[in-house]
Amino acid sequence: MHIQIVLFDGFDLLDAIAPYEVFTAAAMYSNEEVTVEFVSAEGKRIVESGVNHVKLQANGKLDLLHKGIILVPGAAGSVDNDGPDSIPVKLKQASETELRHLLKEAIKKPTIVLSTVCGGALILAMDGLLVGRHAVTHHMGMELLRATGAIPIHSRVVDDGNLVTAGGVTSGLDVALYLVERELGPRIALEVEQLFEYERRGTTWKAIGDMPKEIPQDHSPEQETKTLAPKLVHDEMNVDGKWNTSISTPIGKIAALIDIVFKDGRIEGTAKQGEEIVPLENPVLEGNQLKWILKVSKPMRLTLKFSVSVEGNKMYGEAKAGMLPASKLTGYRMTQ
Repeated sequence: MHIQIVLFDGFDLLDAIAPYEVFTAAAMYSNEEVTVEFVSAEGKRIVESGVNHVKLQANGKLDLLHKGIILVPGAAGSVDNDGPDSIPVKLKQASETELRHLLKEAIKKPTIVLSTVCGGALILAMDGLLVGRHAVTHHMGMELLRATGAIPIHSRVVDDGNLVTAGGVTSGLDVALYLVERELGPRIALEVEQLFEYERRGTTWKAIGDMPKEIPQDHSPEQETKTLAPKLVHDEMNVDGKWNTSISTPIGKIAALIDIVFKDGRIEGTAKQGEEIVPLENPVLEGNQLKWILKVSKPMRLTLKFSVSVEGNKMYGEAKAGMLPASKLTGYRMTQ
């Protein structure tokens, strides 16, 4: 079994080192040949981690001809802003390198298990590789995972066949121990646990077994009334028309032509991005705030939640997707 741990600029050191330690320990106990190496999409080079700027040697280029495991760590950086040192920006930068093409091919190969630690799942998600797949990432990124079309599962480790993901900063230990158990057997995994004096945390989720029964919850008539979509009043805020908008996101600018109309006392609308036209989902006017959900495919596949205000022929507000910082929206009403 050959394990390749992928390094990219700004990677999280613990996400890479913890699995490396587990896999090299498993190699000592296994009768099967187990090899582990650090690789990069670019080939042999020195790669610097995020925040602590520790330099690790990538021994070669990520090789898809090797059978075995490819493990992608997350990034280390700021979570409080959208600057160049922020985690979302570092993850997006990694997804824009040669790594994106290699991962697209890797996830198609039946001889490869693609695994991620913490934010590493978002590198795949940003390229649409997790659409319809069960996955987990750091808790701050779960909504972003959902926004990219993945099915987020709140478990320490999620096994979706040839895709095995782990959430949380220290989850590299857990996913590596699980992969050792899955690929080499529980006896070897136990030996590694005892060597490290660490027991794997949490239940590994798989799409097998009985579905949990839903527990009914009591709803009073008052509660049910509150959940109904409010009837919209046209003169609350005049939002009718075609709007030329621009959304400035940390990973690129989105230009969209938004067409909004009132119909039967409720709002309907569409957004045109390039040649693609998609409906505004669940548009609702709450006082001076117009809110809707929009699925976009550029600069990456995302589900954005909008909240905007209108003053005359000007529109302003923000769009939000998971852990990504809120993106500023500006626009104007186009005259006929």
